[in-house]
Amino acid sequence: MLIDPTTLTDDLDRLEAIEKSSLRLVTQALFDYKKTAAYIFKNETDTVADIGEDITREALDRMGMSRIDQRLFGKTDYKRAAYLFLPDFAVRQALFVDSKAESGADSVARIQITQLSMRVRQVRQGKELDIPGRIPTVLTLPTGQQYLSTTIFVKYSYREIEGIRELLRITTVALPNGLLQQKYNPTALDTVFVAGPNAPSLGEEFRTRLSFPLLQQKAKWRVQKIAVNDDLLTWVD
Repeated sequence: MLIDPTTLTDDLDRLEAIEKSSLRLVTQALFDYKKTAAYIFKNETDTVADIGEDITREALDRMGMSRIDQRLFGKTDYKRAAYLFLPDFAVRQALFVDSKAESGADSVARIQITQLSMRVRQVRQGKELDIPGRIPTVLTLPTGQQYLSTTIFVKYSYREIEGIRELLRITTVALPNGLLQQKYNPTALDTVFVAGPNAPSLGEEFRTRLSFPLLQQKAKWRVQKIAVNDDLLTWVD
């Protein structure tokens, strides 16, 4: 049964099941590819941002998934129109996967407003903000077909010693679709976001940071961590 994604407004449990299934796919793909990813980090001379983007694309392409011959646009590293099949239904999905690579702490992800379907409600400099995301919760393509927007973030945490990069962890995060706004970010004080790195005084576009601990307080499964040296994938539910 191919469901109409607009009906998920009235079936949020099903929407969360779709996002959990999508996160499982991305997490498994990167777990299977982690040894190669560590080798690439150690030996590639490109910027870490480009390395992370390449690894994500290669891991997902190697895993494979259903594909619909439709082009998606947006500021994420990996974009795919696909069918997502679950036991009782299927849905057309616009899957967006973005990659970050940073040394040091791995408790946040920098996010552009163009990568979100949620509104960003948070307090910044004492003011309550309510900034709409730029991705529609349900994307309508020129064909008239509608696709559920799903955004996954992948963060590569590494350290660098004497010019050699060592990949430590890969964190995969399922960002809630905007239809789940009331559960995950109903107000500026009840939020999963913290202040972003943009400088409004310099005319920079609004950005924010997704807090992994705050998101885990809402749903632990939305943040999964892959240790490069672990032989078993432990899923947090």
